[in-house]
Amino acid sequence: MDVAYCMMHAGGTQPLSWAMRVNIAVDVARGLSFLHGLENPIIFRDLKSSNVLLAGDYRAKLSDFGLARNGPTGDKSHVSTRVVGTRGYAAPEYVATGHLSVKSDVYSFGVVLLELLTGRRALDAARGATAEMLVDWARPHLGDRRKVNRIMDTRLGGQYPKKQAQDMAALALRCLHHDPKLRPAMPDDVLPQLRLLQQNTKPSSSSTSAPAHRSRPFQALAS
Repeated sequence: MDVAYCMMHAGGTQPLSWAMRVNIAVDVARGLSFLHGLENPIIFRDLKSSNVLLAGDYRAKLSDFGLARNGPTGDKSHVSTRVVGTRGYAAPEYVATGHLSVKSDVYSFGVVLLELLTGRRALDAARGATAEMLVDWARPHLGDRRKVNRIMDTRLGGQYPKKQAQDMAALALRCLHHDPKLRPAMPDDVLPQLRLLQQNTKPSSSSTSAPAHRSRPFQALAS
């Protein structure tokens, strides 16, 4: 099953509730905040939904650190490296120049937030080179709170707090800013905002029913 579809489905039967999606976003943000907050920051470099594992209780954990890199030191703003990663998730400045920073991870996180909001994959590989990136499709709706409902996953059946969805969409838009300097910082900005959303989110019954299986990636949930 494809990444976005399976990300939204617990055990292949019911879509993940809004509360579960917020919890996943918080867990991923917490992992990136830890890496970015180290004395010598680490850039995950290839953040995507298939590199996030869900445990039996649907707690999310980062996996596959094979492409991780040490971040810049001193007064440097980035490190230069060959471009690797996944189309649809990689930050535009990294793709264009090979300049890598912790803000590159922030952009990729913004894409994951869009997947959680929309239930769509970052890039529909089945459509080949003509596939429209999720970011390009969703961006026109993110800046207008009245339009956010147009991109929300219909499998939620409208069962989500509208203001919270609007707040998450606004955060995703900031994470996806073309200028990396204007993207929010994970530890000081992104994570606190998502924790506030989590505190104000009522857990649903489906978010507490955990299957008996070991950690596995999003796309395995429907198998």
